[in-house]
Amino acid sequence: MQKFVCNVCGYIYDPAAGDPSTGIAPGTSFEELPDDWCCPECGVGKDQFTAVS
Repeated sequence: MQKFVCNVCGYIYDPAAGDPSTGIAPGTSFEELPDDWCCPECGVGKDQFTAVS
């Protein structure tokens, strides 16, 4: 699964790890995240993330 980086603070969402701090289970792809999910580091929305190549 592809990783995504926050354009504001540099946080990397890794689907293999999920986001335990917000209850997102490991194996959850970025596309499967709820629309209201926010960066756990700076609080911006999913629209501020870019796929990491």
